[in-house]
Amino acid sequence: KVSSEESVAVPFRGKKLDEHTSYWWKVRTWNQDGQTSAYSGAQQFNTGDFSRADRSWPGQSRWVTMEEDGEERHVLEDRQRANYHEITPENVTRNSEGNHFIRFEKAAFGTLKLNLDPQRADSVVVHLGEKSTGCNGVDRSPGGSIVYEKHVLDLDEGQTEYKLELPRKIAHYPNSQVLPDHMPEVTSYRYVEIEGYEGSIDKEEINQLVLLYPFDGESSYFHSSDSNLNKIWELCKHTLQVTPFFGLYVDNGARERMPYEADAYMQQISHYSVDREYAVQRYTTKYLIFNPSWPVEWHLHIPLMAWADYMQTANKALLEEYYDEIKHKAMLPLAREDGLLSTPYTREGYVDEEFLETIHYDGSSFRDITDWPQGTPANESEHRSGHGGITLEGETDRFVFSDVSTVVNAFHYRNLVLISKIAGVLDKEEEAKWFEERAKKVKASFNEKLFNEDRGLYTDGEDVTHTSLHANMFPAAFGLAPEEHQPRILDFLIAKGMACGPYGAKYLFDALYELGAGDYALRLLTNELDRGWMNMIRIGSTVTTEAWDMKYKQNMTWNHAWSATPAYIIPRKIFGIEPLEPSFRKIRIKPRPGDLEQAEIKHPTIRGSIEIKFQNRGDIFSMDVKLPANTQSDIGLPKKYREYSLFKDGENVKGKEQEDHVLIEDVSPGEHSFEIRKGE
Repeated sequence: KVSSEESVAVPFRGKKLDEHTSYWWKVRTWNQDGQTSAYSGAQQFNTGDFSRADRSWPGQSRWVTMEEDGEERHVLEDRQRANYHEITPENVTRNSEGNHFIRFEKAAFGTLKLNLDPQRADSVVVHLGEKSTGCNGVDRSPGGSIVYEKHVLDLDEGQTEYKLELPRKIAHYPNSQVLPDHMPEVTSYRYVEIEGYEGSIDKEEINQLVLLYPFDGESSYFHSSDSNLNKIWELCKHTLQVTPFFGLYVDNGARERMPYEADAYMQQISHYSVDREYAVQRYTTKYLIFNPSWPVEWHLHIPLMAWADYMQTANKALLEEYYDEIKHKAMLPLAREDGLLSTPYTREGYVDEEFLETIHYDGSSFRDITDWPQGTPANESEHRSGHGGITLEGETDRFVFSDVSTVVNAFHYRNLVLISKIAGVLDKEEEAKWFEERAKKVKASFNEKLFNEDRGLYTDGEDVTHTSLHANMFPAAFGLAPEEHQPRILDFLIAKGMACGPYGAKYLFDALYELGAGDYALRLLTNELDRGWMNMIRIGSTVTTEAWDMKYKQNMTWNHAWSATPAYIIPRKIFGIEPLEPSFRKIRIKPRPGDLEQAEIKHPTIRGSIEIKFQNRGDIFSMDVKLPANTQSDIGLPKKYREYSLFKDGENVKGKEQEDHVLIEDVSPGEHSFEIRKGE
């Protein structure tokens, strides 16, 4: 028994654990009156080699073989493993070529399990793909990196059950992941076409054998009066379920299978919103500290990832163990005397090996990225991408790369702010103060040297005249833009529309909500043009895509989780659910409903679910809220009228007026109802 007011992130104080052992554990709590709860359900974890010798990087989790009930099992040391699940198809039909066409509800990573009679064929040809022809066939030429595979399956006399054995996929990118030998290979597909089989195939005789990381689909829920928003939520939630099958976030599971910091951060904050899951996020952060990718800004995501983990869980372990590594990612050695980072676009001969070693980068293409795909910058007629291709039309809004980049320095500022907070959590008061003062210095230099007073906007960099969406949305998102400049910046962002890729869109929406443009943001989120999530659905994907459309990235994939950020935007921005203190001990709920007439959500936290349902019709906004135990909440209701009446649990109350909300502070756990209506 550990006596404290904490109910999460409580360290184990029992006897020392043994190496290479399987343990079961459960927990119960006492309230302030000494009453004891029931025990939780029991769960299992496995320990490996505590010495962590011969690991390729500090903190690496390895596969361990364990005996259980007389059978050998493969488990991971400090993260969960994915398992295979059988999914029945929606339908099986014959197409015009006489082939069997099998349609599953959604795409996922897996192989195929089927029951066939060898008397009806010596072998069959199996076509797997993410895209159909629209005529009951698998698209054999889907374009880009959309998955299509053809396999021959030999049928043996006397055998009726088969599992398609896919060849082992080995991607040749830095840090590409490979499934271990004991796990059958998988590919992404939704459609199957079986060629050369004369008999009938029933639905029960064929299954998607899908590899899924543990996922509790009941831990989150969303529905609203906007059908497009509902479809986008389901698209993103499914994406976040089917993509982390490595137990590690990768940018896509079909082409590179490589972790990237920005991709992982987008997936991390979105995954938090659909499941009560924290292990894969934390492990990916550790991995990327020591196995980084090439873009400058991607390294600058590590402090964001570490802070997000702490705010979600209140677990300081990652911050304590990797504090020095997190500091290195802010790239202070590249800072000038005025505090701004100087990161020339042409890297050769500039960044020395000693600096690169501090951030664990051993590649040859360390440079800025801004957004992806990059396309043709305003100062170049042709620009080769970091992955070796040439894009015809990019997503950087023709950003001009320069030695002192506005985007890079916006991230650097955010790093300094967060590292100051991290130092404070770790009781490093002097360092916390130093980083806080450094952030102030960078903010002053940023606004002095990267803001164009005549235009009222930020330029792409020092001594650059071009002004892009990105040069303005990042400062707005990170709190760099002074209040007096915000109206002009907002007008500029709205005029630009979605002039960014799915990666940049997360920060665009952060900026729009920060600047008070929730109504416009909702319309942009649900738009039906080619730059938006509805286009991903329209072109036929059931998993978020790498880019908005093939015209913006000719080799785009249909299984890219960095585009699943509406799963973050809906709860965090539309419902305004934010942790004010780590692990949601203190919560702020400040909805910005826009034109939504009705919406409800179940949002997972480590302390339990937050459930909200609001009605937004006419002169009344009403909201029912269910808050988890051991929390306090500040509830903000949208202030649409100068004169209003405010109610909590049926009683008229006074609130604290803010710019666009009326705040009711220190709301206790449990179920509450709120209402704000026009008039006294």
